[in-house]
Amino acid sequence: MITAIGDAIRAAGARVIDVQADAAHNRMVVTFVAEPDLAVEAAIAGAAVATERIDLRRHLGEHPRMGATDVVPFVPFADLPMSVCVDLARRFGSRLWTELRVPVYYYGEAATRPDRRELERVRRGGFEDLLAHLGDPDRAPDEGPPTVHPSAGATAVGARIPLIAYNVNLKTTDLQVAKDIAKAIRASSGGLPNVKALGFELADRGLVQVSMNLTDYRVTNIWKVFSVIRDEARSRGVDVDASEIVGTIPLAAAVGVIKDAVIEPAFRMDQILEKRVWAGE
Repeated sequence: MITAIGDAIRAAGARVIDVQADAAHNRMVVTFVAEPDLAVEAAIAGAAVATERIDLRRHLGEHPRMGATDVVPFVPFADLPMSVCVDLARRFGSRLWTELRVPVYYYGEAATRPDRRELERVRRGGFEDLLAHLGDPDRAPDEGPPTVHPSAGATAVGARIPLIAYNVNLKTTDLQVAKDIAKAIRASSGGLPNVKALGFELADRGLVQVSMNLTDYRVTNIWKVFSVIRDEARSRGVDVDASEIVGTIPLAAAVGVIKDAVIEPAFRMDQILEKRVWAGE
């Protein structure tokens, strides 16, 4: 199935940059690039395979989800305006409902309601909670009637700046440690700005994980959040096992890590060798 989704996206004309899947989360992330019109076609092609092959009534995993195609963000690349991504999100969302009968909730810059800008508010409780509250006007989708696809659920479709999905694994089986650290660092609990975090168990690996979305790496970067988690874990007598970046990150985010990790605030993007070569210098 993972291969089939990637192949469908490629066949629609997009360039697949990265595919990652995780057994504990039971989730895959596909990153692709395409011209605006092709991006919608490619996303529809991938969603069609997911809708056909994934049944949420039988799906279990650590990561929150409300749809077989759970989240589709349109992210501007280079100098593409955010307004174009908002338009693409709306076009894709409309087609997802009319062609695949999957209801859609818009979030981020594409949100039609202020209370739906944050993804976690749209996806709260996941597929099962959505089923239980179909009659609640507050949970009505932006595309489609108050319903869900019987096996594929609903989809959050948005437009946003590049997000970094980042996990830190801890050498303990105590899930409460991960949950406490996640609470300490996430912005909604008064922690680090632009950080969303949850604690998960990785039972097959004998570890627990602090799983995060860094929604603005320009404000809180990977090094900053890793350092805080490491210190929080040590204060509880726990070591870090390893960390993992899910999918791709902007080059500017890597530069930010270098600046902070080695305390080199003057480090510049044009000091990256490959960037100078690409620029023909």
